[in-house]
Amino acid sequence: GRKPQPMTADYAKLVAAGEVWVACDAIEEPSVAGLIVLQAEKEHLLIYSVAVRPARQGMGIGKRLLSFAEQRAAALHYDVVQLYTNETMVENIALYARVGYVEVRRTPYRGFQVVYMEKNVNESQEQVGE
Repeated sequence: GRKPQPMTADYAKLVAAGEVWVACDAIEEPSVAGLIVLQAEKEHLLIYSVAVRPARQGMGIGKRLLSFAEQRAAALHYDVVQLYTNETMVENIALYARVGYVEVRRTPYRGFQVVYMEKNVNESQEQVGE
């Protein structure tokens, strides 16, 4: 099959834009455990990519990166965080749903369906404060 779009992205350009965040760990020696790439859009903060090293998956790093994106969105005065993924990434979609993202649409793209999901960060903050 075709490589996922984030695997072919120009990360030097994304780093230059200033919204690539890295989660580090010191389990073995200091290393990158995961990363999240955020992109400021007009109406929302987009999670362009989120990835966790295979050896660090299942440790909550992905959830912490998503939570960071939501905090970043609130700090930048966005109400909504949006992400998209291939419909075949069912485990990722399930994770996003578990942490409060809701599917808003599906769009065909190059022979597959793109699933768009979003989360209202203000609602998340209100629930935390209750």
